Amino acid sequence: MAEEARLLLAAAAFALLAAAGSATAQSPGEQAVKPGAQAPKPSTQAPKPPAPKPAAQAPKKGPAWAELSAEQQEILAPLKNDWENIAPDRRRNWINLAKRYPKMKPEAQQRMQRRMQSWAKLTPEQRKQARENYRRLSKVPPEKRGDLKQQWSEYQALPPQERQSAATKKKPAPAK
Repeated sequence: MAEEARLLLAAAAFALLAAAGSATAQSPGEQAVKPGAQAPKPSTQAPKPPAPKPAAQAPKKGPAWAELSAEQQEILAPLKNDWENIAPDRRRNWINLAKRYPKMKPEAQQRMQRRMQSWAKLTPEQRKQARENYRRLSKVPPEKRGDLKQQWSEYQALPPQERQSAATKKKPAPAK
């Protein structure tokens, strides 16, 4: 159980690293509103349906493993066996990480390789949980993240038996 928790945390940390390089995009229907300006009034006309996509265009799966450069394949080697199952947007994130990899310090490169290997060992359900944990942690205010980091350090310092019992204890009911 402690090993699984450690892997999930490592996966969440790697997801954080992967997400740090990606930018959020505004959806096509959204318009930015400048501070002090009034938001545009909604149109009374029915929205136009999106133009149909040509049938010849199949959704792009992203580059196949064989299409990656030798350098990218070397960097992303821990993901090779699972590459064809990775969603296109996630493939782009991994490729972007591979582009930044040569500029990283050796310690950061080693850390990235370890985290990629840990990520590759996770089941799809564990990866989903790690992404959810990342989303939850990203919503926590920065000052509280320090507290969580401290609590995690204290947990890591516990002997394995105490970690096991701490992990199996019931969480308190949320305050109403």
